[in-house]
Amino acid sequence: SVAGQNYDRTFLVIVPDDYQPGEQLPVMFMWHWLGGSGKDFYERAEAQIAVNEKRFIAVIPDGRNSDQGVLFKWPFSILDSDEQLEAEFQFFDDMLSCVHEQFGVDKDCVGSVGVSAGALFTDQLVGGRGDRLSSFLSLSGGTGGGTVRPFTPPAHKLPALVLWGGPNDFCVVINFQDASHDLEKKLVEGGHFVEECVHNCNHSTPPFDVPDGMPAFAPLWDFLFDHPYWLKAGESPYNDFGLPPSMPSWCAVGVGNAVPPPGVCDKNEC
Repeated sequence: SVAGQNYDRTFLVIVPDDYQPGEQLPVMFMWHWLGGSGKDFYERAEAQIAVNEKRFIAVIPDGRNSDQGVLFKWPFSILDSDEQLEAEFQFFDDMLSCVHEQFGVDKDCVGSVGVSAGALFTDQLVGGRGDRLSSFLSLSGGTGGGTVRPFTPPAHKLPALVLWGGPNDFCVVINFQDASHDLEKKLVEGGHFVEECVHNCNHSTPPFDVPDGMPAFAPLWDFLFDHPYWLKAGESPYNDFGLPPSMPSWCAVGVGNAVPPPGVCDKNEC
């Protein structure tokens, strides 16, 4: 049970197949999209392959059912109460504590990545538990706009990767380009480092084309590893050395600098 709620929550914990006792590994929380589940994210992200090759721990929670108090699996909308949001933050605390009790955790490298509804919640988690996170990635998420709660400045300034699918990244009642722009604006105002990515495939899985030998979603894991907690506000190795080889050409350092690929690939998974 979570924060006095009268229902149970479930989540997956994925560790390397050859995890060694005493290893201190980074942790990545992964929040799924509206029509998905933790298992779906596990499969889509090829999570076991990723943690084996990159050596980190993946924590993949399941969202709430419709009878558990929120409209869109995760509490991020203006209709979700402060209590619902705080209960979800407590769920995050409980998962992190559970993982820490059983495995070695690198506290300087705890990240969060969300997709669509999960990204909208990740962007809220930053405000509620930013002091625990070293970085976060918002994949078709954002803040504000009348449906989604506004951004809450976190206690700790942390690097962000903000990604969306272009001007037609739209699902249900949310324009994710507008929501991502609002998030970026707040991050810039707060002095956070921002990497921007615009893939131009509407509301769909980012079409990462990674070099041979890398996990399918290598850019996500690389961003986690490259941005430890102790970086000063606005700092990133990408400022000095550029983006790593895993990052696609449609990503760039800084808001407004990403150049989408030519044409629209007409994918939409909403």
